[in-house]
Amino acid sequence: MKTAFEVAVEFRAEQGKGASRRLRHEGKVPAIIYGGNSEPRALSINHNKLTQLLDNEKFYTSIIALKVGDQVQPAVVRDLQRHPYKPQIVHIDFQRVLDDEQIRMIVPLHFKGSETCPGVKTQGGMLSHLKNDLLITCLPKDLPEFIEVDCSAMTIGQAIHMADLALPEGVASVDLAHGRNDTVVSLHGQRAADEEAATPAGEAKKAEPAKKAGGDAKKAEPAKKAEPKKK
Repeated sequence: MKTAFEVAVEFRAEQGKGASRRLRHEGKVPAIIYGGNSEPRALSINHNKLTQLLDNEKFYTSIIALKVGDQVQPAVVRDLQRHPYKPQIVHIDFQRVLDDEQIRMIVPLHFKGSETCPGVKTQGGMLSHLKNDLLITCLPKDLPEFIEVDCSAMTIGQAIHMADLALPEGVASVDLAHGRNDTVVSLHGQRAADEEAATPAGEAKKAEPAKKAGGDAKKAEPAKKAEPKKK
């Protein structure tokens, strides 16, 4: 099985919030690996090394060799937890992979020809990216780093759906398998500016006088002076 990254990890016996907190203070990230017909194992990884790897988009969609001493376990990233405001990785989950067992992965979509297609370059249209990734199934050996979406021939009014994507051999879309064929990208013309938005600021329409039901409003008659009371 081809692996794109190798990461040194350590098994850890202590678990729980207190043990995880101590690991983070030591510059390590609590982790776990599961799946592959084996029991889950708690791990720890060097935080700085992991942070460098996470800067590479390929790390999320590649087979990773987790190395403990002389043992190597192929795996993929399943979940990642970051601190809400600190630049810190809180926890990471890995799943073991087997050569003959299919895996589900979310892979990014890379759009090609977005700025040079006729609909944008000569017709003045706009591309709308409605999906940025795709859920797929495949064997580990067939796992792609990304799926390419070719927009280079698109014109106004056209759209690319999931069924139009050229998936690599051995790769299948989970959504298509369940009968969903969502739009991935569409190309439409520039919308005309709103008339109200084009009106100069401060130029308000004059309000028409309101009419009462049953006819025009009558002018108010001056009030009559009160007559003096007779003694």
